[in-house]
Amino acid sequence: MGVVSGIVLYVIIWFLTFFVALPIRVETQGDKGSVVPGTHAGAPENHHLKKKALITTGVALVIWGIIATVILSEWITVRDLDWFHQMGTGN
Repeated sequence: MGVVSGIVLYVIIWFLTFFVALPIRVETQGDKGSVVPGTHAGAPENHHLKKKALITTGVALVIWGIIATVILSEWITVRDLDWFHQMGTGN
């Protein structure tokens, strides 16, 4: 895995982790009882984006480290995922 591949893998993992973390602990305007006219009651009142982004960075780094270790050590290769034997023998 090259440097650019590692960065792309980290960015993808970061965004996936961030999208999972977005709905956690969201306080809506309906929960707070102060709905701004013209907005939905489910609109976030307090979303904690900075905190979630920092936590996501750490969690994504751990996940990326595990996946990068598996890829670089070749514990699992593309040929291991060739269940229908479409890739041939390899030599």
